[in-house]
Amino acid sequence: MLVFPLHPCPPAFLEQEISRSLSPPLTEPLTVPSPAPSAPQPRDFVAGVVHPWKVSAFERLLWRACRGYIIADFQEMEENLELPEMDEMVKWTVFLISYWGDNIGQKVKKICDWLVLSQTESYLQQLLNRLLYFCFLQVCVGKCKAVHTVLNLCSPSVTDKCLIAEAWCPVRKLLLLQSALIEGTVSISASVVDSFYNRLPSSSSSSPPPTLFTTNSFTAAFQSIVEAYGVAKYREVNPAVYTMVTFPFLFAVMFGDVGHGLLMAAAALWMILQDNKNTPSRNEMWRMVYAGRYLILLMGLFSVYTGAIYNDCFSRGLSTFPSGWHLRPMNWSDETLRGSQYLSLDPNIAGVFQGPYPFGIDPIWHLASNHLSFLNSYKMKMSIIIGVVHITFGVCLSYFNYRY
Repeated sequence: MLVFPLHPCPPAFLEQEISRSLSPPLTEPLTVPSPAPSAPQPRDFVAGVVHPWKVSAFERLLWRACRGYIIADFQEMEENLELPEMDEMVKWTVFLISYWGDNIGQKVKKICDWLVLSQTESYLQQLLNRLLYFCFLQVCVGKCKAVHTVLNLCSPSVTDKCLIAEAWCPVRKLLLLQSALIEGTVSISASVVDSFYNRLPSSSSSSPPPTLFTTNSFTAAFQSIVEAYGVAKYREVNPAVYTMVTFPFLFAVMFGDVGHGLLMAAAALWMILQDNKNTPSRNEMWRMVYAGRYLILLMGLFSVYTGAIYNDCFSRGLSTFPSGWHLRPMNWSDETLRGSQYLSLDPNIAGVFQGPYPFGIDPIWHLASNHLSFLNSYKMKMSIIIGVVHITFGVCLSYFNYRY
């Protein structure tokens, strides 16, 4: 006698139904009670798999618990699946139970959870393992489709015995091309005629050569930024080389802060150190941020530099060096200091101004009444100068592109 755990439903209910299911078989056909006329209720269903030895007991238990207010269909599977408890192959039985009403549905779900839940999970796990094999076949089919797509771009020869393809290839990779053709002929196609390539002059092609920029994990983000605006023509200067400096610096001009720059640089450095440990993520946003980790690192470092010039750390002033302005030579009395809201320092008095600040903006400007207008004017003038230099540099690159 097998004893099953009775967690999903009340013990009294299951003991009553199990005793009924173990009773002698019925000698008379079961009569379906005629339901009283009522408003139509929505129909729902439960599906799963059950061991063939338990089909009769399962069906009797459902019939007596629901008193005929269900429609059950059992169908034996065509193929065998493994039974984990006995390590043998068994033909499982698939069932579909349709019912009406919430009360009947609760009874059906409790019986299914108690009797067939683990078996259904085992069945789904085996199906998942088979689907993994089908995914592998899908990858193989995708590769074959890609190969035939490329072959369709080729044109047949006069004798229709070979294919001719016209393509562009970097000069430094011609040896790799030849070795790939030889390997494909010998080890894959086993053809009698060897594959070969013939180098044609560029003037024989009606279209200009394409542009190829070799990138790595450091330069890929900058190249993507440049190509978002346009791709340079063949033999033109690649502006991504200069963007590796100008783009982070222009960002830092707007985002100059020592503290925030250090946080950005630390986050980017952590992503760089995790370069060989991270597995490819399916999150598109994370992949985009991770691809620009070197760009974020440079933006953080340049922000630290411009933040030091602005004397800002988390929007607070820094006093790295002593100020070049001093109050003591002004000889102000205590009453003057208490009674005046704003005071002006006279640089003509000896000892008041002792020289410019060593690096960046003097922190005494944070106490000035025109602090905000001074910094805005300072940043605006610096932005204009940087913008003019940037545009002039771009015009010079255009001249070299036109000249050569």
